[in-house]
Amino acid sequence: PAEGTGFFIQPDGVAVTNDHVVEGAFSIEVVTSDGGKFGARVIGGDPDADLAVLQVDGDGSHPTVPLGESGSLQLGQSVVALGFALGLEGGPSVTSGIVSALGRTITASDPNAPQGTRRYEGLIQTDAAINPGNSGGPLVDLSGQVVGINTAGVGAAAAENIGFAIAIDRARPVIEHAIENPEAPAAYLGISTQT
Repeated sequence: PAEGTGFFIQPDGVAVTNDHVVEGAFSIEVVTSDGGKFGARVIGGDPDADLAVLQVDGDGSHPTVPLGESGSLQLGQSVVALGFALGLEGGPSVTSGIVSALGRTITASDPNAPQGTRRYEGLIQTDAAINPGNSGGPLVDLSGQVVGINTAGVGAAAAENIGFAIAIDRARPVIEHAIENPEAPAAYLGISTQT
């Protein structure tokens, strides 16, 4: 079974993670940092952007994290990556670093993609350690607002001390679409650009 991280954006159980964390799953179990276990289902997302929006069961009192804006990020700005790195027991881990680049485009191997690879565009590059298990966790600024969604192990097999996160400004329309119209298909144009 795949493991990853996610975060609640609404107390009624709407959560965000990476698509590759839940892709192809027959069932999804969410375990919160306090040990609670809840069933969940995908209500929307965008596989091409590696985003999945979940509806998690519960009593409507899930703790949330506020979404910030990635458009105002500056090179050298401090950020913190949260997640369950390597699936280690004992709770989440936190790593800190800076925004080392913006607008990155990388290609990652993905056996589920038609060509065996997945292309990610508009990523935030950071030197905060992002490892397997951190996938889908929040990258936050020092005010605690989510500015990115960690995407671990993406195109970084030969890289050292860099990780990547999906910019929250890129993710926000996908998240809002899933909340407004659960289960609806995401529009897809099929065009990309390259400088």
